[in-house]
Amino acid sequence: MINSAHAGTLESSDVYIQINPIEGDKVEIDLSSSVAELYDDMIEELIRDTLKEMNISGVHINVQDKGALDFVIKARLQTAVFRACETKPTWGGTQNEV
Repeated sequence: MINSAHAGTLESSDVYIQINPIEGDKVEIDLSSSVAELYDDMIEELIRDTLKEMNISGVHINVQDKGALDFVIKARLQTAVFRACETKPTWGGTQNEV
């Protein structure tokens, strides 16, 4: 992880994700969601699983969810990661060329 980056919007049914590098291998998540009571744990698990699939750690993720579906959250997170990385992360077993 080299840079800070973001993806998404604050529109209804979308999610805004900001990613920042931090020291170490931790993943820190700050989550604000309009559906937190129902889906807070599921959203955090999706974020952690997606980062693990992409071999990403040492990041702070700020998530502002406005009721996005899981595939939207995952796509926005992946986009933010790709924007933040100088060398694209390994994803699905291959090195991505973007």
